[in-house]
Order: sequence, then C-alpha cells, then structure tokens
Amino acid sequence: MSERSRNLSRRTVLACPGSSEKMHAKAPGLDVDMVFLDLEDAVAPGEKEAARPKVVQAVKDQDWGDKIVCVRVNAWDSPWTVFDMIEVVAGAGERLDTVMLPKVQSAAEVVAADMILTQIEQASGLVSGHLGLECQIETAEGLLRAEEICKASPRMEAIIFGPGDFAASMEMPVTSGGVEIPEYPGDHFHHVFNSILMAGRAAGIQVIDGPYFRIKDTEGLASYCHRTRILGYDGKWVLHPGQVDIVNAAFSPGQDQFDRAHRLLEAYEEATSGQGQGAAWFEDEMIDEASRKMALKAVARGERAGLERGPATEA
Repeated sequence: MSERSRNLSRRTVLACPGSSEKMHAKAPGLDVDMVFLDLEDAVAPGEKEAARPKVVQAVKDQDWGDKIVCVRVNAWDSPWTVFDMIEVVAGAGERLDTVMLPKVQSAAEVVAADMILTQIEQASGLVSGHLGLECQIETAEGLLRAEEICKASPRMEAIIFGPGDFAASMEMPVTSGGVEIPEYPGDHFHHVFNSILMAGRAAGIQVIDGPYFRIKDTEGLASYCHRTRILGYDGKWVLHPGQVDIVNAAFSPGQDQFDRAHRLLEAYEEATSGQGQGAAWFEDEMIDEASRKMALKAVARGERAGLERGPATEA
C-alpha cells in the first residue's frame, strides 16, 4: 500500500467525472483532501472507454499538490473493470495513489484486484505495493461481509459507504441518497454506519461516508456530517464545490480539543511516570489509560488535518 496516501487526511473526498476535462482542470484548485476520477457511475456506458485516456492525462498532467489522487474503476459485474485497471493504472504512473472498487461484495473481489495491481506494478516499473485500494460497501451482501473485505489485502486504505446503491439494495422507499428520512423515527442508516465503522477500525483503515445528493440543502448536509463525525468517521464525499467548506469544517478537529488532548497526555505522563499513579485528576475529570488512548487519537486526527498546538497551551 502507499504509505503516503494511507497516512493523509480524507476529510473531503471529491467525486470528479472521468469524462469531464473541465472538472479535471478545476478539481486540483479545490480545498479537498482527496479527488477520485470516476469511471463508474459518473460516466455514461458509451463514454467509458474514451474516458480512460482523459483520466490518465489528468493524473499525470494536473498539479495535485498533496491531495490523494484516486481512480474509481467499474464494478466487477461490468465488462470494464480489468481494462480500467490495466489502461489507467499502467498509464497514470506514480502520481496515482489508490484505486477504488465500487459495489464490493466479497473479499475475493479485493484479492483479485490486488493480484491485478501487482502485475501492473511489475510491468510498469512501479514500486511493489505502491497502489492502495479503497472499497465501497453499497449492497446488503457487502455489508454482511464488510469485515472480511476490510482485511482482504494489505493494500486496503479506506472503506466507504455508498448510500444510494445501498438504499436500492435494501429496497428502501426513497429516491435520494444519503439524506434523512423524516418518516423514520431515528437514523435509518445508524446500524449500517456502525457496522462499516467497526469493520474499518478493526482492520486499521480509514472510514468514509458517501455523498449527500441534495446539493443545495446545506443544513441537511451539516446534520449528516455531524452524525458520522460523532461516530468516528474520518470524512465524507462531496459532489459539488459548494459542499466542500461544510464537510471540511465538520471533519476537522477543533483547536480546543486538539490542545486539550495534548495537555491530557502531559498530565497522564507526569502522573504515571513521575508519581507512579495509574490514574490522575486532569482539569474536571479523572483520567486513566483509556483517556490516554482517546487523547492520542485526537492528536493524530488533528495532526493529519494539519493542526499545530496553539501557543497559549504550551508550557
């Protein structure tokens, strides 16, 4: 797997149609952590083969800065998957970080992609294991096998929820993806969110929420960001530049929390090392080893998002 992209933030993941050269030129300038050039749903069947060289050119010629650059290939039940990987991955070169597999239903699909990528790397002169994999859970079958999917390959870097196709798979009476259903007394995706999150965390990979289709509904988007951020998700897809700031803000750790986590770690270190205690008072609470682990995660998330400790909190 690519150590570079594995360790970078994925707060905002921009979907960019693989056939749109206009969007290819615009995407590098947006304030997102990751861009995936899409050969699947965003490209009409008759345009898929023609989109491949456009994606290759975009990956190689655009200045992506530190963004994670990914290509979403077509699903295994299509006639395009293998050729997407061969033509695009082999042509794109070192700047391509990951390949995204949609509608993954089993670990075998991940293993197959891993084997193909290994051969492409060998044939193209890429470092073995350079390319990471990201997989989407979009069906009932995929959800039931999420844990084995997440652990199927060392290339795995992220697991992603696809709300639109998942709703269709479950035959939910909705026509819009990733949005609230007011008639349901609760969050109709709560179990799904948690199941995918646990599978991803058990495998040590990032966990990303899918798109919110109602582009103009900024309040609804912010609400849904809040739900998955509180659960522990790392980020969310964006479909339009107008969604970027909302998602970035929702998945960026607050400076106060980041600084407090640093202070907690210092207090715990002093108590356990200097005073020989297993627990200690810190500000308004009792802290112990579990507190240290939570603080470490908060610091790591903040550093991944580019935060630095505020000067007011430094000793």
